[in-house]
Amino acid sequence: MVVRLRLALHGARHNRIFHLVAIDHAVRRNAKPIETLGVFDPRLVPGQTYKTVEWSVDRIKYWLRQGAMPSNSVVKLLTLGGILTPNSRYHNEKMVDRSKKPEPEEVPPEQNTS
Repeated sequence: MVVRLRLALHGARHNRIFHLVAIDHAVRRNAKPIETLGVFDPRLVPGQTYKTVEWSVDRIKYWLRQGAMPSNSVVKLLTLGGILTPNSRYHNEKMVDRSKKPEPEEVPPEQNTS
């Protein structure tokens, strides 16, 4: 059984929260998880300046050691939370910082040989 760490969507429309779960990769998004590892609330409560994430760091590290693969959105959250390093093996080339645009190669002008 391949285990994934991913977000499960819960709550009413315009009032969503996300559960960080360890779940079999083949089941649907909101199926019963193996274990709930945390809760991410993307809304800001008046007076707050940061979004809140409550998670069990020990259990997340346990599942990563057992071979669970986190989704891209979970990798971003874990990197922001300091659980994963920015260049860990879970980061793929899609997640590379795209703010640095590659320098265009300089093409020499064509020489007219006629």
